Amino acid sequence: MRIKHWMIKDVVTISPDATVEDAIQLMKKHSIRHLPVTEEDRLVGLVTESSIRQYALPAVMDKLPIREVMIINPVTIDSEATIDEAAKLIYRYKIGGLPVTHEGRLVGIITVTDLLEAFIELMGILRSSSRIDVVPGGESSFEEVLDIIRSHGGRIISVGMDVHASGKKIYYVRLEKCPLEPIAAALEMAGHEVVSLVE
Repeated sequence: MRIKHWMIKDVVTISPDATVEDAIQLMKKHSIRHLPVTEEDRLVGLVTESSIRQYALPAVMDKLPIREVMIINPVTIDSEATIDEAAKLIYRYKIGGLPVTHEGRLVGIITVTDLLEAFIELMGILRSSSRIDVVPGGESSFEEVLDIIRSHGGRIISVGMDVHASGKKIYYVRLEKCPLEPIAAALEMAGHEVVSLVE
């Protein structure tokens, strides 16, 4: 999943010559917390709600230019990068969003909310669905679990995996809404442990 398909393309920006007051008003007007600073279409900095809070003093905010308070060389990501790469950067740097660039030009912005939307879509969480949690048994591979699910009419949306404290791998298989009992019975007959069913 590429950033370019999930980023906000119509980005609100501000000039480095604008004031802190201008930035605060723009953020309020558009209900945003990240404001790229641009000269033409080139990214030169970033201001965030938290980074300019300390300058929001009536005596200075209508005189203080953004160029003096902006984050220089903010963390960015290329539009061809993946959602996974963006999530790692946001997590590593503990930030709420990333300006998206391509060949030096600002082409979008992606925030934590956009990433969450992408992952929800990927996992099919908001779709009408069922879930079966399975621990593959014995020498059998997880491929056999998937084959059994498919052979009983299960249409797989997504698969997640976790390692239990015991060291067993538990697979969370999200399916298009369907009866789970026949699938669970077939899995158990084949020696797999069905941990739970969510309909």
